[in-house]
Amino acid sequence: MTEIMKIEGGHLLEGEVTVSGAKNATVALIPAAVLANGPVTIVGIPQIADVKALADILKILNVEVTEVANDHLIIDPSHMENTDLDDDIVTKLRASYYFMGALLGKYGYVRMKMPGGCYLGPRPIDLHLKGFEALGAKVTYDKACYTIEAKKLKGAKIFLDIASVGATINIMMAAVYAEGRTTIENAAKEPEIIDIATLLNKMGARIRGAGTNVIKIDGVKSLSGCFHEIIPDRIEAGTFIIIAAAMAKRMVINNIIPQHLEALLSKLKEMGVNMEVGIDRVIIERSENLKSVDITTKPYPGFATDLQQPLTALLTQAEGEGRINETIYIERFKHCLELEKMGADIELIPAGAIIKGPTKLYGTSVSATDLRCGAAMIVAGLIAEGVTSIKNVYHIDRGYSEIDKKLSMLGAKIWRENI
Repeated sequence: MTEIMKIEGGHLLEGEVTVSGAKNATVALIPAAVLANGPVTIVGIPQIADVKALADILKILNVEVTEVANDHLIIDPSHMENTDLDDDIVTKLRASYYFMGALLGKYGYVRMKMPGGCYLGPRPIDLHLKGFEALGAKVTYDKACYTIEAKKLKGAKIFLDIASVGATINIMMAAVYAEGRTTIENAAKEPEIIDIATLLNKMGARIRGAGTNVIKIDGVKSLSGCFHEIIPDRIEAGTFIIIAAAMAKRMVINNIIPQHLEALLSKLKEMGVNMEVGIDRVIIERSENLKSVDITTKPYPGFATDLQQPLTALLTQAEGEGRINETIYIERFKHCLELEKMGADIELIPAGAIIKGPTKLYGTSVSATDLRCGAAMIVAGLIAEGVTSIKNVYHIDRGYSEIDKKLSMLGAKIWRENI
């Protein structure tokens, strides 16, 4: 039996929706918690499949995981054992690689399988490994496993060739127990990095500069447990804002940090979306005659690559020709082929796409080839005439917390079926 998501399009949405905690912060906060020597309580955990997979990895390491209410997780590494992570669960999600930095930092040794996740073109982890080597670790690869070990980690100056979020966080975690000072130059600046640094500092780490391109970490001898609330998910927020721009009569999106969404909000204003931005929410009302725009994805604070796919679905409804230039994951255009099945007029170009609109979309059978393609299919399904069936729903569940329930409460006709 496989599960599909079905959407009957054409229904205007109305009401309020509250954004969950950030997926891209959560998947690093959970491994970071094992650096402590006592219980860490994290609040605002989204109900996504990646959280369950990470909790299963914690159990392999003999870390006690307690779920309190829906969104509280207590992680207690008091009886932790540094077991080899060669279980298949590691290959199910990309974020399992954060255990490399956490276990190397805490024990000076980690052996684990190659991490998995959505295929979006080349996503090498050599930057992470170079960072670990700079701290004094030796990296070997055999039988599909990485072994990373160091008698002692020593602070170093590390320059990242690419401002990688994963490498920045992983090196930061490995460096918290290293002797002396570690400086990460050309560090990524995403809000999720600030969130991880905030958690580590609450635990007793000494990290400065998170959110800028130079991060300094002074090694400490021990870290203790703490309480931490996750920032809101800017990609989920952005997805709901795009959905509202496409199909809302009047929609309020709560629990957002507008500063994290400036690139998207300014593009939507340029398109003519009728919106009012508050301190922690945005209100969107029905907007007619949207105009097309050009987008170039960039690292934060530029336009997020994770929002270009759902935005492509909205651009099919805008007047004129819109161009997407993808500079992060140049192969991230499988959603365009799915949108074309629904009637979209899209021309693929190297590392980009040209979307001509407005075009009428019709419900049909499509596939969520990856997580954000799934979001694009939901946006398109809500717009389309008739019923859209989305296959490979597990991709959507990896990153969006109960999205079908949230949309149902706004008046969408959305349900799941087993076939």
